[in-house]
Amino acid sequence: MNQPQVITVSELTKMIKASLEQPQFHNIAVEGEISNFKHHTSGHMYFTLKDETSRIKAVMFRSRNARLTFVPQDGDTVIVIGSLGVYEPNGEYQIYVDQMLPQGVGALHMQFEALKQKLAQEGLFAAERKRKLPFLPRKIGIITSPTGAAVRDCISVIRRRYPAMDILVIPAIVQGEAGPPSIIAALELAAGRSDLDVIILARGGGSIEELWSFNDENVARAIAACPIPVVSGVGHETDFTIADFAADLRAPTPSAAAELAVPDYRDLAQMVDQYMKQLIMTVEKTLHEKRQAVAYLTERRVFLRPEERIQREQQRIDELISTISRIMAHRFSITKQALENLAGKLDSLSPLAVLARGYAVCQKMDQSVVTDTRQVSCGEWVTVRLKSGSLLCQVEEGGTKTLE
Repeated sequence: MNQPQVITVSELTKMIKASLEQPQFHNIAVEGEISNFKHHTSGHMYFTLKDETSRIKAVMFRSRNARLTFVPQDGDTVIVIGSLGVYEPNGEYQIYVDQMLPQGVGALHMQFEALKQKLAQEGLFAAERKRKLPFLPRKIGIITSPTGAAVRDCISVIRRRYPAMDILVIPAIVQGEAGPPSIIAALELAAGRSDLDVIILARGGGSIEELWSFNDENVARAIAACPIPVVSGVGHETDFTIADFAADLRAPTPSAAAELAVPDYRDLAQMVDQYMKQLIMTVEKTLHEKRQAVAYLTERRVFLRPEERIQREQQRIDELISTISRIMAHRFSITKQALENLAGKLDSLSPLAVLARGYAVCQKMDQSVVTDTRQVSCGEWVTVRLKSGSLLCQVEEGGTKTLE
């Protein structure tokens, strides 16, 4: 018989947790009665959900229960939507509640909450993907029923706020089974146009059944995929649809959607007037400062009598020229005297001066100077240099023989 593998309690708990984290235990709706309810000081809610034969622990964290529209109490029968998990320190499985609905909520509301939760987890409603509306759109597209009150309200508000605004009404069925495909087709038509800057998706108030076309998953995805910013104005102020969460901006009514999409031309005119006044004030201030600067400069003596400045500068130039001439003459005199002194010294050292006093220089034919009789031999030719000219001589014993 094979021995079972021994595992720790922690390992077993992790295995159970991994099993409960399968997709079939995500986004499940469970109905039951609340007991042992505790709203902790941290803001989290802890309670037990039970029926006639079973119970399960539940926790709803503060970030989730902040959106509750009622205060849960022991004995309340509710529907909770969430996921199963295991609290490992106690080895207990429990349901982590994302939403809580009171007993009696309809099937459509349940579908609404389930779809809302699903799309929110996908990031379809994320704030970072929302786009800002243009400050002043060129053209507005309105997707709605062409015969309903919503289209009249939108056009009336737009014409009142900005009479020159160009409007394109794109007809769509906004109720019943034909609603979702009609709305999607209208969105695709609007997305293919290059002249639209904003799309208003509008419908008047009604029951949840009448507004259900705007709770369709494909409609929500078409809104999110539309390259043009979409303003949702569906129902009355208290009505919320999936389209509201998928749109770039939600308005409580169709009229409010038109208010948000188009600026009031009177506000624009007032803004332009303010900017014009600021511009005039700035220009006047600048001109005043420049005039003061010009007046200050024109009052200075140099501008009143500019010839005086020129004359002073001319006199200064004449003085500089005279100074430079004196300095150059002085330096020339000093340099000339120094050169004369150096020339005298050089002349005193010159062999020509020695020759002028009657001396001669005797050189051999290789130009070497003869300073001793032993440097030459009898019959050798030498050159004798005098002050003026030179003699070619041949050495003879006891004397020299001069040749012409």
